[in-house]
Amino acid sequence: MRNKIPKITLKEITAETVLSIMNLNVAENQKCFVAPNANSIAEAYFSKEAWFRGIYAGEDPVGFIMLYADVKKPEYYLWRFMIDKDHQGKGYGYQAILLVIAHVKTLPGANELLTSYEPGDGNPSQFYYKLGFEETGKWENGEKVLRLEL
Repeated sequence: MRNKIPKITLKEITAETVLSIMNLNVAENQKCFVAPNANSIAEAYFSKEAWFRGIYAGEDPVGFIMLYADVKKPEYYLWRFMIDKDHQGKGYGYQAILLVIAHVKTLPGANELLTSYEPGDGNPSQFYYKLGFEETGKWENGEKVLRLEL
């Protein structure tokens, strides 16, 4: 019998939960692809377009996600995303992105979700392709930009 994946939720980060989210880490060979969660949370507090959440499997924090959401343009960009090294390969990230896609679809004028990745060994491109993201042919800050039509 297959193990059932715990319910994946996206929760606001609070004073009580911030340390548990900041203590999550990707594998050593992935650290060049994503900023530490502490940096992302600090950036989020100084960007009015940032929407960020902890990713939970049941009651356990397993990851972090952050959008750049400018409803005035409208422009929606998956800015940061990580699943802790001890929780990768369990389907948590896939479920979390589906939740984010559902959230973005509720925002004004949302017809696409953009993201980007840095080429290199261990990059997340195949993960994004599996979710339906496609190459745009554009580059931003040394990263390939991907687009998901909503």
